[in-house]
Amino acid sequence: MIENVYQHFRKEERSFIDAVTGWIQECEDQYTPYLTKFLDPRQVYIIETLIGKRSELKLYLFGGYESAERKRAFICPEYFIPKQDDFKVALCEIHYPVKFAHLTHSKILGTLISTGVKREFFGDIICDGERWQFFIDESMESYVRNQIEKIGNVSIRVEERTYVDIITPIDDWSYISGTVSSMRIDTIISSIFNISRQRAKQLIEAGKVKLNWAEILRPDFEIGLLDILSVRGFGRIQIKEIEGKTKKDKWRIRFGVLFK
Repeated sequence: MIENVYQHFRKEERSFIDAVTGWIQECEDQYTPYLTKFLDPRQVYIIETLIGKRSELKLYLFGGYESAERKRAFICPEYFIPKQDDFKVALCEIHYPVKFAHLTHSKILGTLISTGVKREFFGDIICDGERWQFFIDESMESYVRNQIEKIGNVSIRVEERTYVDIITPIDDWSYISGTVSSMRIDTIISSIFNISRQRAKQLIEAGKVKLNWAEILRPDFEIGLLDILSVRGFGRIQIKEIEGKTKKDKWRIRFGVLFK
């Protein structure tokens, strides 16, 4: 059965598929809920696919706010309806000298990871143009808050916030449809950012491209539905929808693009 599941996904995703299969089995055997760490959109897609239409289980997702990119999944028996508190998502805000300093998503994420806490414990990092907030696993909130005093050379203070204090993040994503000859990373980057395949390849091999927040060094790696590419200096790309192939055997894709 598991081999039939594997064939629908990438080889690199098998360990995650195995983990999800274990979570599902645990819920079915013990009839108790299971809460995951924060998942990226591709992982959410996989877990939704594996749970599918299982009548005995329900899947709920929450990342702190309605349009969250990274979410925690709550797998539970059909009778169980989780409350917001069951997702154990805490909200923190970064206080810094706004008039004299400039923060970025990458600098904040790098600082958070430097505390020794893995990426899976952090949700989205959001900004309204001035204020910065991030979501974190409740169990790590106090530790991380006490570890961080600076982001780069900027002195900061991290404070816990309630959900009524959530800012409205700026959403500059553009949505475009287009065709590409393949789903290779270098092809996608070249097409969206209007640069040569060779330039795209150089960016990848120089470690300037991340796939779902992890460094990827293979230009020929083929991406799939809901994958997110981050290209330093250019922006981000998400595969929002794969609409099929054209008569000329090209992929027809709907992209989400966040230009830097």
